[in-house]
Amino acid sequence: MPTQVESPARAPRLVGFFSPLAQRLLGAGIPLGPNALITIRGRKSGIDRTNPVALVEIEGKRWVIGTFGETNWVRNLRTAGEAAVTAGKRREEVKARELSQGEATAFFRDVLAPYVRRIPLGLGRVLLGSVLGAKDILEDPAVAAERRPVFELHGSAG
Repeated sequence: MPTQVESPARAPRLVGFFSPLAQRLLGAGIPLGPNALITIRGRKSGIDRTNPVALVEIEGKRWVIGTFGETNWVRNLRTAGEAAVTAGKRREEVKARELSQGEATAFFRDVLAPYVRRIPLGLGRVLLGSVLGAKDILEDPAVAAERRPVFELHGSAG
């Protein structure tokens, strides 16, 4: 019986459409909410790859979430352990530490969920649930932590 090779996760089609547009706008320094660009050296090619991501900044700490699971940027960040984050005109070299499953569960439950629930008009819930297909982050943080890697970012000097 042949072994099945797990292919990278895929984002919803809407994200595939929005991503190149977001990359251009963010690259031009146009703010798009919590979104930023992350540039990571490719684990196989060694070529820098840039992707738009949601940069979660709460109480002086920063994280990026692999909302769609084991995507290529997640695998690259896991391997490289460092990246450059560009938000507006500011570019910063960062170190990344992947949270353990228990830490990710606590992050979703104790940090992200309360933050999302405070977004006016329930827009955070709509974005996570309907647009991104990630309602498990709010409804079942332990399941979300199994599927959605979380990386805490620190300035490379810190």
